[in-house]
Amino acid sequence: DDVEALRLRLVTEVALLDIRTKELQRSNSDLEQFAYVASHDLQEPLRKVTSFCQLLERRYGGRLDERADQYIGFAVDGARRMQVLIDDLLAFSRVGRKTGDFVQVDMNEVLKVALDNLSSSIEYSHAEVTHDQLPVVRGEPTLLTAVFQNLVSNAIKFRGEDPPRIQVTAEDGTFSVTDNGIGIEPEYADRVFVIFQRLHPRSTYPGTGIGLAMVRRIVEYHGGRVWLDTDYPGPGTRFSFALPREDT
Repeated sequence: DDVEALRLRLVTEVALLDIRTKELQRSNSDLEQFAYVASHDLQEPLRKVTSFCQLLERRYGGRLDERADQYIGFAVDGARRMQVLIDDLLAFSRVGRKTGDFVQVDMNEVLKVALDNLSSSIEYSHAEVTHDQLPVVRGEPTLLTAVFQNLVSNAIKFRGEDPPRIQVTAEDGTFSVTDNGIGIEPEYADRVFVIFQRLHPRSTYPGTGIGLAMVRRIVEYHGGRVWLDTDYPGPGTRFSFALPREDT
């Protein structure tokens, strides 16, 4: 009787877990759809606001008093930042929505594309990026490019007084991006991956706070995980992510 009661309880708990899993999947799907639709529908009115703000700036800049020029500048800057935020939110909501067949991806080529995309920032900051021979994984090249691009971009943005020195390494399917920047305190190891979370004022380090959340979303979409290496002695920061390796 005890065994039968235990069996029935386990069956009930498994059924409840299956229901909750489906509810969570549906909730996540609804949230992703809402984020996409809301961001997409905001594009057109924001473009109109941005256009008229820029028109005001061009036509009346310097012709009104100093306070008016300041107000116009605030409006133009706010519209531009909102446009960047919407673009980032759209990119975030699209991860995993249009799924395609995973292919073999040479991570050396992916990193090269990411660095090409960041060439202006690298040149401006005098950054030096080195890397090991990287393995092949299964995934979507465009999304994996975004992972490297966000991590390297962060390393450049949060640099210290010296020019950025960034090293990309790989061992047993785990990739690491190490820099010599300002570092991150261990207590913020989880918070940095939360969307819109910022550790520094926008006036000091610009951005929307989506980059690392995007990295985590993409890595988890590929069946992996990403973390801040709190054991790294520094100076600087080391982000690591693990992906299933494609043996060739």
